[in-house]
Amino acid sequence: MEYSHDDAGLLQQPIGYWSWAAYDAVVTRTRGALASIGTTQPQWWILAQVARAGEVRTRDEVTRTLRGYLSVGDEALAEEIDTTVARGWITQDAEGRLALTPEGLEFFGRAEALQKQLWDERHEGISDEEYLATLKVLQRFVHNTGGRAWHHWGSLRAARRPAEARGIVE
Repeated sequence: MEYSHDDAGLLQQPIGYWSWAAYDAVVTRTRGALASIGTTQPQWWILAQVARAGEVRTRDEVTRTLRGYLSVGDEALAEEIDTTVARGWITQDAEGRLALTPEGLEFFGRAEALQKQLWDERHEGISDEEYLATLKVLQRFVHNTGGRAWHHWGSLRAARRPAEARGIVE
């Protein structure tokens, strides 16, 4: 691969631009591929949450988990859950419990296979060590700038509690 600059020049490049460019490329490619099989990224997330759950998930539980994904929000998630129900992929009972239908399970399998292809495409020529280092560096940027990522809010909150509340005697 040819890089945009030599190493000295790359060290001067803004992380904001390159993280945005990576986000835009990955999300655009993912959404386009999912659209080609007739779904959206939020619908994929919903199907995955229901299909991979160890126990039955409710609409509220799925919404709480997904609301922080790319800042999609509760209203859009409600519409996307309704669409998965209308398309016959998921059922919802009176208590809000969600379950895959046989059609939903078949479609989930197709979408999951596509996501695996996309993963392999994105990771072409990138070792696990490079990927791990990249994620750690990006998470450090989030931390260093006071940002928050949905998946580590709990650990950040726990770390900010007084030591004695965390069971640590100093």
